[in-house]
Amino acid sequence: YPGWRGDDSQDNSEASTESDDDTTLDEEEEIYEAELVESSEVDEHEEEELDEDDEDDDPELSDHAGDRIRQDLPEYEDIRDDLEEQVNRLRRKLKALGSVDTESLSTLEEMETRYTHMHSQLADLTEAKRTLEDIVRRINTESKRMFVETFELVRGHFQHLFRKAFGGGDGDIVLEDPSDVLECGIEMVARPPGKDLKSISLMSGGEKALTAFALLLALFKTRPSPYCLLDEVDAPLDEANVGRLGALLEEFKGDTQFIVITHKKPTMTIADVIYGVTMEQSGVSKRMSVRFEDVNEHGEFKTDGDEEMAAAA
Repeated sequence: YPGWRGDDSQDNSEASTESDDDTTLDEEEEIYEAELVESSEVDEHEEEELDEDDEDDDPELSDHAGDRIRQDLPEYEDIRDDLEEQVNRLRRKLKALGSVDTESLSTLEEMETRYTHMHSQLADLTEAKRTLEDIVRRINTESKRMFVETFELVRGHFQHLFRKAFGGGDGDIVLEDPSDVLECGIEMVARPPGKDLKSISLMSGGEKALTAFALLLALFKTRPSPYCLLDEVDAPLDEANVGRLGALLEEFKGDTQFIVITHKKPTMTIADVIYGVTMEQSGVSKRMSVRFEDVNEHGEFKTDGDEEMAAAA
């Protein structure tokens, strides 16, 4: 067969198998089958020519041509076997792919639409996340600034009120980790006069209560209000410390009205008005009020005569 060589055919078959991705397996199978048929026709044609040459041509030339064709036949057979193998391989691939899904294109369109929608949502969420992170960062910065400013105010008030409550000594509050003020703890340092305490746990119950009250008033002084209710804050205090508590309250009386629930007489003496609740009969309570300006030095209610005597004096 003029111009046909085994190597060139193999190259062409390899080129066919490595063709563009758009060539389908069906098209490749048709190509290989066509080549296989063509190869068979070439073999038959060569055999016919060989028979004709044997009949018509010179015996020597016929023998020479026949020898040449017989030499080329194994090569053609190899090409045919290779093409058959490739056709079988493509058939196996087609079988592995299974039946054609006619809904695949519509499914692909739906998936592309969903992908576009999800991609848009992802972009929106990414932008929202970036915005929220920026807001959180600005809030943390502002919170840190406000916390540090408020902490320093409370610290100064606590140092002043602690010394006033104990008549000296040293009280302070410090941050455990100044580099992370929003997450770290706060440690209280309290050293009453004449004592060198290593820990606040070594203080007496009255000293702890008075220290805590000084801190409470330090917070209250930083952000005062018109009213303040205290429920038996003097219960763990002895008489001396109750007097110190009264001195602390006196400092705030000008701006804040204190309502104090107490059973301690020294605490009652610093009040302007006392409201008492008694139970003269079982199940019946009675309320009464007393203003200290209406009581004389003997603890009795003033009369008109007492007022005249006070005016004469």
